[in-house]
Amino acid sequence: MTALDAAPALVERTYRALLDAIVAGELAPGERHTQEALAERLGVSRQPVLQALLLLRSQGLVKDEPNRRGVEVAPLTAAFVQHLYGVRGALDALAARSAAYRPRPELREPGAALIRAGRAAAAAGDLRAMVDADVAFHRFLYDAAHNPVLVETAEVHWLHTRRAMATYLRQTASLRAVWNEHLAILNAVVRGDARLAERLAHEHCEASALTMLRAAVHHDTPAAAGDTPTRRRR
Repeated sequence: MTALDAAPALVERTYRALLDAIVAGELAPGERHTQEALAERLGVSRQPVLQALLLLRSQGLVKDEPNRRGVEVAPLTAAFVQHLYGVRGALDALAARSAAYRPRPELREPGAALIRAGRAAAAAGDLRAMVDADVAFHRFLYDAAHNPVLVETAEVHWLHTRRAMATYLRQTASLRAVWNEHLAILNAVVRGDARLAERLAHEHCEASALTMLRAAVHHDTPAAAGDTPTRRRR
């Protein structure tokens, strides 16, 4: 994180700086940080940090513990990742089905451009760019669904999804394969095949969850063996 200059809307800027650091894994899951230390790192007073932490706490990204100083960056357990992707799978499937309510040829080129960007990031081995491209593609489908409630509901899930990907996915091979799945979803949406788009989106999310859970277990994240889905990546 870089120091911030005093300016209007400093609370918002402080919040964004801390949010970006948490999502990128710079402030890692399970770490504890005091307001004073965070304020010093950002070059601001404690007040905007306090207000920013209140916002982050409401989103489940940091938490307090009684009789302990500072805040803890919310842990990313395998169980949480499984729950996160369970909800996201339902939302992604709804978004894809809604986007494919009729043939959508106008979505082919912008969707293909996002897929090209993702494949380029994967070829370069740029994890952050791959995560950004993955989120951009799924947000593209959510926007195509024309359901603002769905988009708003998904926002907090994107924060946790990005954080999980940045924490656990250090191998690029698993992220390269997802772009073939994205292309299949896009093709179904463009054709207006709502049932296929829904099924592919749900299967894609299940496969991504399994990849994430395997990575979480590999990183010694506590999880019961029975918590891991048995579905295999297609």
